[in-house]
Amino acid sequence: MKYSTPVQKKDQPDDSYKFQPLPAPTGKFPYHLDITQVIPDINTQKMTFHLAGDTGSLRSIDFQRKVITAMQAQFEHDNPPQFLFHLGDVVYNHGEASQYHRQFFGPFQHYPAPIFAIAGNHDSDVNPAAAPYHSLEPFVKVFCDTVPQEVPFSNGSSRKSMIQPNVYWTLNTPLANIIGMHSNVPKFGIVTPEQQEWLKSELRRADGERPGKALILCIHHAPYSADINHGSSIPMITLLEGIYEETGVRPDIVFSGHVHNYQRLLKRYDSGRPVCYIVAGGGGYDELHPIAELTDNRFTNELALFQQVTLESYYYQTHGFLRFQIEKTGEQLELSGNYYAVADDGKVTMEDEFRIKLP
Repeated sequence: MKYSTPVQKKDQPDDSYKFQPLPAPTGKFPYHLDITQVIPDINTQKMTFHLAGDTGSLRSIDFQRKVITAMQAQFEHDNPPQFLFHLGDVVYNHGEASQYHRQFFGPFQHYPAPIFAIAGNHDSDVNPAAAPYHSLEPFVKVFCDTVPQEVPFSNGSSRKSMIQPNVYWTLNTPLANIIGMHSNVPKFGIVTPEQQEWLKSELRRADGERPGKALILCIHHAPYSADINHGSSIPMITLLEGIYEETGVRPDIVFSGHVHNYQRLLKRYDSGRPVCYIVAGGGGYDELHPIAELTDNRFTNELALFQQVTLESYYYQTHGFLRFQIEKTGEQLELSGNYYAVADDGKVTMEDEFRIKLP
């Protein structure tokens, strides 16, 4: 029997010393990117996009290529996705420029849509054995440029640099405000005080655009998880729930990577609507993370922070990706998601689907 709630992995060492200073923003505060700067003809009634995290791998890119091939196949049908939002860990193990062609530009060379991203812990790390470079320096060149241009270490890829204004930023779209956070290198994440204040203001601003737009939050380190490798991030739960309480604003849905599987969890509240938490970190790294067994004494779910949180669905047997849609009918928005698993032979199966109607 497996857990049907989030778990905490016991006796975890404190690795907060791995924190890395953030690079300077490349755009102006409050770090907004209007999607029409990248996709001028974005659909204002229906927006469909892919989400996947942890696609890179030093050991093998075979799984990543199978997932990307399956995503590309969806462009051959009606209502193709308009972009990919990457949930972090693009390049293992230390976000090095020398690995970007093998782990990103090469595998994604035929993906026919723009790619936005938040950085994962591996993207943010620094290899002490390599020539000196700063944390996120290659990530910024690829995703946080000021104009689209060829990336010097892309080996001549036709995919130009993205123009995100910072490593934490908001993608403004006709149907949603998508807030992308940066949670740094340590295993359970660290968010700087400056970014916390920015997040509070972004939540309040996005809440002011409801009900016409959904409020989506993306953060690499999964707050809630029932996996055996990481478990839940208590620092991220404490941070987010504290900010929700202070601002009086909760997102409609939260997307994360970091954990190499798929999970859909639901956090219920005594007042207000529940919040859906999605983990979609099975994008290609060769090691997948199973869900913890009830008999495994390395884990506990006896935390007040886990109250009213249930694990609604999960899949960890093979890699996969999420297809997500926001559709406006009259004055109402509906969010829907389909998780697709990709077998070793390339066969694609839908393993979960969900719908959320916003008031």
